Amino acid sequence: MKQKDSKREDNTVFVGIDLGTSRSSISASNNTREWIESYVGWPKDFIALQVVGKPVLFGAEALKNRLSLDLCRPLEHGVIKEGIERSEEAVKEIIKYLIELAKPEPDQKIHAVVGVPADTLKVNKLAIRKAVSEFVHSLMVVSEPFAVAYGMDLLNNSLVIDIGAGTTDFCIMHGTIPSEEDQKTILAAGDYIDEQLYSYLTERYPNAKFNKNMVRQFKEQHSFVREVPGEVRVEIPVDGKPVMHDITNEIRRACESILPAIVETTTEMIARFDPEFQVKIKNNIVLAGGGSLIKGIREYLQDALKEYGSCRVTCVEDPLFAGSNGALKLAEDMPAKYWETL
Repeated sequence: MKQKDSKREDNTVFVGIDLGTSRSSISASNNTREWIESYVGWPKDFIALQVVGKPVLFGAEALKNRLSLDLCRPLEHGVIKEGIERSEEAVKEIIKYLIELAKPEPDQKIHAVVGVPADTLKVNKLAIRKAVSEFVHSLMVVSEPFAVAYGMDLLNNSLVIDIGAGTTDFCIMHGTIPSEEDQKTILAAGDYIDEQLYSYLTERYPNAKFNKNMVRQFKEQHSFVREVPGEVRVEIPVDGKPVMHDITNEIRRACESILPAIVETTTEMIARFDPEFQVKIKNNIVLAGGGSLIKGIREYLQDALKEYGSCRVTCVEDPLFAGSNGALKLAEDMPAKYWETL
């Protein structure tokens, strides 16, 4: 006789949520996986409401209709912008929408593990709890790199570097739940690259007209470090006419701007770890997050760290879902005493 699935029996659905500055994803035990860009928009007036046809829009749809909306990107450096009611409301809406996308049954209990940047765990924990409490029955908030590490079974002698939009998060795993000392967050990340690229392009092409959203798209399509993969040319309007612009050097300079801080933080974290295990950590460094997709970044870091001895850097296979998949795995394995009942 086939054994009953205990999760189905107690009518529970487990979800892992990666709440990111730029993108947020959800992985659920009912085999659904969804992601959205972390934008929420409300129609500005009754005309806007007629145009967009919805009281609230999310992700790519919100960006596409942004001129009709009060657009909100509620996470800054991975933290809910404090004291801004709209930001707290937007995070709530994102979590509600992600859970809807996961399609739980109406009577199912939802147990959620939510991943946030390492250093902001304390600051964010209460705000996340407040945002999630209406939609889930039990909650655990963990750091994003820990969720990635758990999902990949990197539970011992490994270092996960999660390069997101708002922050780059570091987490050393050594066979136990990581402490504050094992984790660090820096602001050298995707948004910083966007700012640098915007600045370099403004300086080089003062007559061209572009915005931050266009710059982010240029980065996401063409990002690289070190060797030039060929000329990067993009279309930017000048006096209303589309003109092709060479942005090769600007892309490389902007992408390389975050690397010194990442290398420095990596070496600092390894240097203060137990010396007997440092070699093992150096040979098990994993890059995650959207930044791991920058062409040449793995090789750059591996070469930069070689002066400290042998080292091996790899990248996660699926940067978009590595965090939410790990959070889901953690939710499914979690002993009852670790859950916070809401």
